[in-house]
Amino acid sequence: MNRLQLLSAAALALACSACGEQAKLNVSDGTGPRPELPEPNKTLLPTVNIAPAKGWPEGGKPTAAGGLQVNAFAEGLDHPRWLHVLPNGDVLVAESNAPKTDKPFSLKGWITSKVMKRAGAKPPSADRITLLRDADNDGVAEVREVFLDGLYSPFGMALVGNDFYIANADALVRVPYKEGQTRIEATPEKVTDLPAGINHHWTKNVVASKDGQKLYVTVGSNSNVGENGIEMEDGRAAIWEVDRASGQKRLFATGLRNPNGLAWEPHTGALWTAVNERDEIGSDLVPDYITSVRDGGFYGWPYSYFGQHVDERVKPPRPELVAKALVPDYALGPHTASLGIAFGQDGALPNLQNGLFVGQHGSWNRKPHSGYKVIFVPFEEGRPSGSPVDVLTGFLNAEGEAQGRPVDVRLDRQGALLVTDDVGNKIWRVTPAQ
Repeated sequence: MNRLQLLSAAALALACSACGEQAKLNVSDGTGPRPELPEPNKTLLPTVNIAPAKGWPEGGKPTAAGGLQVNAFAEGLDHPRWLHVLPNGDVLVAESNAPKTDKPFSLKGWITSKVMKRAGAKPPSADRITLLRDADNDGVAEVREVFLDGLYSPFGMALVGNDFYIANADALVRVPYKEGQTRIEATPEKVTDLPAGINHHWTKNVVASKDGQKLYVTVGSNSNVGENGIEMEDGRAAIWEVDRASGQKRLFATGLRNPNGLAWEPHTGALWTAVNERDEIGSDLVPDYITSVRDGGFYGWPYSYFGQHVDERVKPPRPELVAKALVPDYALGPHTASLGIAFGQDGALPNLQNGLFVGQHGSWNRKPHSGYKVIFVPFEEGRPSGSPVDVLTGFLNAEGEAQGRPVDVRLDRQGALLVTDDVGNKIWRVTPAQ
């Protein structure tokens, strides 16, 4: 058997692996402040249940919850990921994907690449930020301009005064911005390097403090549970605090496997994040979560999950770190791949004002699928209160194919909810039903 045949056989074996492994609990059982956490179910090969990327049929769109409607704000984008709304109402979208790496060949890596390609996650990165403008306020962007290009897998964006920040896969950079500008010609200036390399998790997000003095940057882990060597995780699985004036940075919170969404809770002023937890110990583990972020807090990865539940796969163990692991505030169900978050606003969408919108990109390591929707978690006095409600569904068709996959969520200047869709290559806009 030659190498190609061997790899094909291995891919087939992986695709068929753990066929008997499937969830015994509902997603709702793994949701809330006290999720059910069964014993790990580690199979010889991981459960693989990809929703193949299909795209939307002509005229197709997600299903909005009662009292809401949805339309396409922008179409024909190139893997749209993250959003930023400028003070004048212009919408910026990072069209981006994973950077090329010099990661050495491995069978598991090769198979993972094939699996992710089937899920629609492997097109080349456009490496640009696009500006969209809806000047006539009809809910559809009629102006589209390349705002900034030549970037390196850009993701998060933040504006402080006239400084516009972009979190590339390897560095936080800055360019000058003037209100109303539709294109930036300036060369980005590096503020600080960010941990890069293998880039198992390449996405980096950034948000500014309320006074604009600090920037907070997410950096995901370089592995599932440290299997590439713990030395490869230096500075990763963390949120960094960057001093805007000097570029100096310090670790703000650690043990967060893959933090993505960042948002300030409007009543308490606390920083919240959405975190993707670990894979390959069964369809019912481990719940992704949202949590307020404590300065200096350690959240367990890779040694434990959801507080002090030890992951026996990680060697050597670190019981002294596990003893310090904080319990996240609110679980979002196993393998939902919860990414973008945005707090509701008064006077915006009816009954969806005090709480948190969450974009759930969807599972690959669970049978049946989880995620593939946008939800809203109600809050009361700055804390989650009650069960999440569906806002947008219908991203999977009857055959289990992905017509779209939600990524980021953001409220525009009119209070409508914008949702990026990196399989449908659209931005959806959710408003009250007419």
